[in-house]
Amino acid sequence: MSTRPRSGKLLLLAVPCFLLLVTSLLVFYGKTGLSSEQHIGIHSSFPSESPIRSSISGQSILTEESTRPSDPTAIEGLSKPPDTFIALLQALDVMQSHFYTIWQGQWPHAIDWTAAVMGTQISATLAAMTETWKSCTKFHGHDAIQDRERENTINLYFTQITSFYFGENSFGLRTQAYDDMLWVVLGWLEGIKFINLHSDLHHASTHSSDANIKASEFNSSIWYAHQFIPQFAHRARLFYDLASRGWDTSLCGGGMVWNPHLAPYKNAITNQLYISASISMYLHFPGDNNASPFSFKNPVRPETGMPSAKAHDPQYLENAVEAYQWLKTSGMTDWRGLYIDGFHISGWRGGKNGSIGTGRCDVRDGQVYTYNQGVILSGLRGLWEATGSKMYLEDGHRLIRNVIAATGWNTRGTRWRWQWSGLGRNGVMEEACDSMGTCSQNGHTFKGIFFHHFTLFCKPLPRKGRSEGGFETFAADEDLFTWHHMNCGKYGRWLRHNARAAYMTRDEEGEFGTWWGIPGSKHSGQYDMTKESGFELPPHEGTDYRNEGVPVDEIWRRPEDQIWQFQKLDDDENPIAVEEHSEEKDTSRGTRWDPNDRGRGRTVETQSGGLAILRALWMVIDMEK
Repeated sequence: MSTRPRSGKLLLLAVPCFLLLVTSLLVFYGKTGLSSEQHIGIHSSFPSESPIRSSISGQSILTEESTRPSDPTAIEGLSKPPDTFIALLQALDVMQSHFYTIWQGQWPHAIDWTAAVMGTQISATLAAMTETWKSCTKFHGHDAIQDRERENTINLYFTQITSFYFGENSFGLRTQAYDDMLWVVLGWLEGIKFINLHSDLHHASTHSSDANIKASEFNSSIWYAHQFIPQFAHRARLFYDLASRGWDTSLCGGGMVWNPHLAPYKNAITNQLYISASISMYLHFPGDNNASPFSFKNPVRPETGMPSAKAHDPQYLENAVEAYQWLKTSGMTDWRGLYIDGFHISGWRGGKNGSIGTGRCDVRDGQVYTYNQGVILSGLRGLWEATGSKMYLEDGHRLIRNVIAATGWNTRGTRWRWQWSGLGRNGVMEEACDSMGTCSQNGHTFKGIFFHHFTLFCKPLPRKGRSEGGFETFAADEDLFTWHHMNCGKYGRWLRHNARAAYMTRDEEGEFGTWWGIPGSKHSGQYDMTKESGFELPPHEGTDYRNEGVPVDEIWRRPEDQIWQFQKLDDDENPIAVEEHSEEKDTSRGTRWDPNDRGRGRTVETQSGGLAILRALWMVIDMEK
């Protein structure tokens, strides 16, 4: 049983430092959108005896213990894959150069809520980059050219985040489902966390106190990005307040309602988001005194403006604790220990003169999505930090182990590897819609969401708490720090296995597909989807409304919606048009085709999935090597 070194960050090699300078120079001299081969080609620029080259090989994302011959991810043409960190930078470059439009401040083909998630992924990736560079300078000192190029790279992508602040459809999102609003909250809090982190690591006044460093080489003042914190905080607060209206005690004894425009449905994702957003507001929200969107102060009724909100309001913590207690006792898990999608209320007819029916969550929808297992992880990590209760960490690790088992980890490489295990097969995470090519942009986003929140959960526990006035957080003692650290280290082989499976889906442009483990068109290899091979389609366990659209029936719709059959669904609810397979793209044995070109094909959402799994592997495992 392998574990990570407890002082892993102090063992970080110079590999990412040198290679990142090369990458930064290429980006800033106009060579964006590099192909995978160009990035991989960096290997050949080092002599064979170079310690840098050998270190890259040792940290390859395709290096895995006990790789089994039958594993389809052991594909040709990738004998010299890139270092994990360089692969992460490459995925970020492709995501922004292929899918983001700076003049719009948007990913034009994303939908409103997935755009909020894209912003979250970018901010989290910038945080990973700045932490990596801090480790570089700790060991190898400062180099003025490298420091400048690193800062330019950070600023390149951070300006895209600030542009997105204005490009985001913030008005439309205010009228959408409560989960849509909560993605916005988490996104801008992630931006605030990154600004504070980068400032602390690279713009602190302590730089100029180092006798070995010329003060003129560093910016010892507060980073300019601090001016955006009030705007980010205000949007997070505004959307949190709007979404909090979804907390309802009249049905099921509590819990968040998913969508105010539909019949009440209490689902896992909205409640998990509320927990994570509430605890994140408690820990990271800096306060807000902006009265917008009611900025005009009526001299007779000054209360028409939004009241000020204080930082670290205990109400946020109370909301998170209460919501998790409700979720934990709601029965919203299946026999595998996975979260199902949610509950309807039998007999509910609502409306002005309707009935609440039983008033209980008693109509179970057993659909299982990957992101329903992920968002709660960051909430549990935050609840531990705020309360010091180990129970929250124990619940998180238990859920992760259940997820790993449900990907078929224990049957990988065996004759049962293609059987559906609940969240995948052959040890690779899979959405139920992946194999059929029927995923909407919603489904395309889910695996990336899981791994983003997984990474937040597995961040090493702080050894020193925070104390600001009456606000305090907990620190881990030696035993708890080691316990959490070692448990996260045990997930390393599974992370690498999934990173390899995601990486192999890239096409000629370096874009990731949604069905991980399936070779992209640029790679050789075959995928046997015949019954003879034991390949098994996922069973129907509930209503796949996230990919096939919200049903138009009395369970999902309100009684007053008399024009169901004529109603035009929102884009977010519409089923996708799935590309029919031609004879040349049959699933018979030995046929060469790219299943990830079906349906919506490769999108910014599928790219974010690749970005998230690479970041998870780097931050949780490889950075500490």
